Amino acid sequence: MRDFQTPGRSEVLATEGMCATSHPLAAKVALDILAQGGNAMDAAIAGAVLLGICEPQMTGLGGDCFVLFNRAGEDEVRALNGSGRAPAAADAEKLRAQGLKAVPLNTADAVTVPGAVDAFCHLAQAEGKLGLDALLQPAIHYAENGVPVAPRVAFDWQIGAATLQGAARSHYLVNDKALETGQVFRSPGQAEVLRRIARDGRDAFYSGEIADDMIATLNQLGGVHTADDFLATACTKTQPVSGNYNGLELVEHPPNGQGATAILLLNILKSFDLASMDPFGVERLHIETEASKLAYDARNRFIADPDHTTHADRFLDQNVADRLAALIDPKRAMAAAAPLTESVHKDTVYITVVDRDRMAVSLIYSIFHSFGSGIASEKYGILMQNRGSGFTLQAGHPNELGGRKRPMHTIIPGLLKQDGRVLMPFGVMGGAYQPTGHSRFVSNLTDHGMGLQASIDGPRAFFDKGFLKLERGISPKVAQQLSEIGHNIQVSETPLGGAQAIRICESGVLQGASDPRKDGCALGY
Repeated sequence: MRDFQTPGRSEVLATEGMCATSHPLAAKVALDILAQGGNAMDAAIAGAVLLGICEPQMTGLGGDCFVLFNRAGEDEVRALNGSGRAPAAADAEKLRAQGLKAVPLNTADAVTVPGAVDAFCHLAQAEGKLGLDALLQPAIHYAENGVPVAPRVAFDWQIGAATLQGAARSHYLVNDKALETGQVFRSPGQAEVLRRIARDGRDAFYSGEIADDMIATLNQLGGVHTADDFLATACTKTQPVSGNYNGLELVEHPPNGQGATAILLLNILKSFDLASMDPFGVERLHIETEASKLAYDARNRFIADPDHTTHADRFLDQNVADRLAALIDPKRAMAAAAPLTESVHKDTVYITVVDRDRMAVSLIYSIFHSFGSGIASEKYGILMQNRGSGFTLQAGHPNELGGRKRPMHTIIPGLLKQDGRVLMPFGVMGGAYQPTGHSRFVSNLTDHGMGLQASIDGPRAFFDKGFLKLERGISPKVAQQLSEIGHNIQVSETPLGGAQAIRICESGVLQGASDPRKDGCALGY
């Protein structure tokens, strides 16, 4: 039970339906859709598209998504990959010939074709009830009439504004300045795009005037994108992967997502008695950090487009995890894995919805870095993701940049099952942090018996670019002890990720939690 004399929030309890996400307007819209007779997929799509207006630095129509879900009355978890591909003419050798060691973040070379719109249109037709037109009306309304900028969004906007270039500055700045808390953001261009998608479906986005606007903008900046690249975009049904930890089954997306990394990480942690450790003490943080280094090193070597990924089965192999665990010195930090040329990000939105029939949707949606590539289409203001910077330029690597390939993706929706039953859709935003975030969340629940909200609220640590980044909730004494055993400590300037979850209790009650690091909430009825 939480201490009601200390800051915090209670879990939200309801019976009919629930949404948890990073902005309250999106959570409210999701519940409205459920009240109109929509199911969890309808509600998740409506809320997700609206998040692109509420949090444009995080996501939007120019981005990608991944979805895990079950159908009403079923416990089979299905997966849909809504990530886009590099243009057919993308060529790593051309970039290497320019002396580049990595795909530049804020260039047309980093822009992969958006995949989310195709996925949303497919899911609305295949799994929803209300139809695309009804689902897009809330986002159309708010894009036209405006959304007051929330505090965390304003914080991120200020940091990411320098990324914006060309037309993006007129679409996403006011008087060439980042919007502040309480200022109203409007995007009439995106409202028009959404109206056309609502009327004509995915073809309105991937062909004709809207696609031409994106292609012309990219071509002017040296991009090799063509109309055929956009027309060819198609989401992919995939088979989830899973692993077990303390009686729970963690279900993740297969490559090109990094979800298997979380499974490998938890398999490594099985070699250690985390339950006996202080959840925020030096011993647990050290072991988690060392295990993350090893799991991420495997990710960096092998995860790529599923047509090019190698050794994917080894991420699920407990014997492999045991051998990696044996490399961990409980008393000393290991050297960092070799620096990567692949880019990592911290900007993503997540939404989860459960309806009265217990359909559960776990959906994550992103434009990669803050404001993506910083490039927006001239007329409609569609921000283009820079997901292509997730490729490597290393010749022969499975994740080498190439035509029509999908890059390694950091965004991963999660879902927990127990005794074969869908228990909890959840997600932890935060780019590269996400597998560690999934692992820590599951460990907090099971090793340390924390409640749902407490498991999300607890302070976080993450090894990134040579530093063990600690949130301010980690005590100075613990930070000093970690430094003494070889960790290069850095207090994180920004929170490490954000999370949402909904537990489906056997009693029929839904229990929701949402991360205070974001502006959002869990809402139910």
